[in-house]
Amino acid sequence: MNAVNASAGEQNIGPTARRMILGSQLRRLREEAGITRQQAGYNIRGSESKISRLELGRVGFKERDVTDLLTMYGVDDPAERRAFLDMVKQSNEPGWWRRFGDTMPNWFTDLVGLEEAAARIQIWEPIYVSGLLQVEPYARAIFSHGRPDMADERVDQLVALRMRRQKMFSRPDAPRVWMVLDESVLHRPIGGPKVLKQQIEYLLEMSALPHVSIQVLPYESSGLSAEHAFSLLRFGEPELPNIAYVEYLTGAHYIEKREEIEKYSRALDMLAVDAETPERSRGMLAKRRQEI
Repeated sequence: MNAVNASAGEQNIGPTARRMILGSQLRRLREEAGITRQQAGYNIRGSESKISRLELGRVGFKERDVTDLLTMYGVDDPAERRAFLDMVKQSNEPGWWRRFGDTMPNWFTDLVGLEEAAARIQIWEPIYVSGLLQVEPYARAIFSHGRPDMADERVDQLVALRMRRQKMFSRPDAPRVWMVLDESVLHRPIGGPKVLKQQIEYLLEMSALPHVSIQVLPYESSGLSAEHAFSLLRFGEPELPNIAYVEYLTGAHYIEKREEIEKYSRALDMLAVDAETPERSRGMLAKRRQEI
């Protein structure tokens, strides 16, 4: 059976990852057939850029397009073709996050899907606690710009989405999460002292889990290895590349180039060395909780 069907069928992965796996397999077939993206695009009444987006898993697939591409690439075996078309259906299934579609920015959708599929998520946060480890009042204070009493329905939906993302921690195959926090985060009173204390208590609770590690980067090392927040997502499926996620005010970058990923990986290694160990970080969290 083709690698597409085997990888997707044996793993609990969502539609975003399925699209990426399918796209990578179609790219492999195209390259093996010696066909350019421009030629493939013309064959499905599209463009070179459309093929590029399909192969990166950035857009949904149509059965007709995949059928035409398989024929062009010389895939004649009925079972293999059926495996690809089954994957098309699976990749187009709506994820649980679809119900937040009116609230969630388009550029954020892929991150939620990728988190669901990741085997390991590494995070650097110099300003806030990562959204994956925020308590509800902390998240509400951020989304309401410090005015939770003025929160509207949109803020409620964004908070609900953030809390729903955290349900992956209760899965048997939950991803390994490793987060480095700047020490200043422990002193920034997001939502007020009471909320900050609740947030720190939650970090202590989560860091006791076997698949969650938290390190605190002390003041004297702040900003030396990386100046902005980012996440690095790693996957168990060989078809999926590591992806760095960098968010800015009006959007986000999804970085896949190997040479750039290596730079983000090295930055995380340096942060891990500069930060306190997970055990000592738990001590810092406990001490800060007592101080508030």
